[in-house]
Amino acid sequence: MGQIRVGTASWTDRTLIESGWYPPEANTPEKRLRYYARQFPVVEVDATYYALPAERTAQAWAMRTPAGFTFNVKAFSLFTQHPTPVRALPADLREAAGQAGKDRVYLKDVDPALAETAWDRFLAALEPLRGAGQPGAGQPGAGQPGAGKLGAILLQFPPWFPIGRSNKEYILACARRAAPDRVCVEFRNRTWMTEGNQRETLDFLAGHALPYVCVDMPQGYPSSIPPVLAATSDLAVVRMHGHSDKWTSREISEKFGYRYSEAELDEWAGKLRGLAADAEVTHVLFNNCYRDWAHVNAQRLAELLAAP
Repeated sequence: MGQIRVGTASWTDRTLIESGWYPPEANTPEKRLRYYARQFPVVEVDATYYALPAERTAQAWAMRTPAGFTFNVKAFSLFTQHPTPVRALPADLREAAGQAGKDRVYLKDVDPALAETAWDRFLAALEPLRGAGQPGAGQPGAGQPGAGKLGAILLQFPPWFPIGRSNKEYILACARRAAPDRVCVEFRNRTWMTEGNQRETLDFLAGHALPYVCVDMPQGYPSSIPPVLAATSDLAVVRMHGHSDKWTSREISEKFGYRYSEAELDEWAGKLRGLAADAEVTHVLFNNCYRDWAHVNAQRLAELLAAP
């Protein structure tokens, strides 16, 4: 069985900080990340979906985490064909993006050169995670040069991104654009994983060694993907979104406000052992990020997986 690394999709959420999960002494962003990295070996960065990251921020992440820690990074919204506020772009790119006369733009609305520039900056900003920055003098747990803390870039495609030749080609284009960094692929359009298309989708990803992002999420919605566990590369990725009955809510606390039960976690531990038998490394990220629910669930799942 391959290694299973469990973590969450946030360490800075306001409701998490208010929940008391962090000890009182972890009262700064730096101390909170250091504390998180002592509890978990992996984290997902979602802030990069909303704005391009800054290299100095990535350098701080690298320096505040121990050797062997992994950051999965969510791709900027423009790259996955989501609506992107013009104001989310760097100041020098906003004028060109705003020529469409819209406050929000899609990839199809902007000049390809602008998208290329955004990709360049996104990938360049992650450089400290590839080399893991320079260790801070005298700081315990500081990153080690060359540790390689960049995991996978998460390409989470929207509900309006159905299975088809052009969309498969776009996935491959993103993978080539990010190379040599690796990407992993999450779908929110059910056509990719219908009974008739499931094998085609998984074979396509496996044929290009692209990790499929397995999901646990509410069912019965247009964006629902069934909880199929499949390893399509040496890395397997699972995102745990919970089962809130308010999945369509605009309130994040309602959409992801779900706490997994002991019975559910025990069942998932068995499933994940099976998945890990087909991969070298499996990342399990809890995205039910309301208060400390994701973190408590992640800690308990890690305990169950460590048990004989």
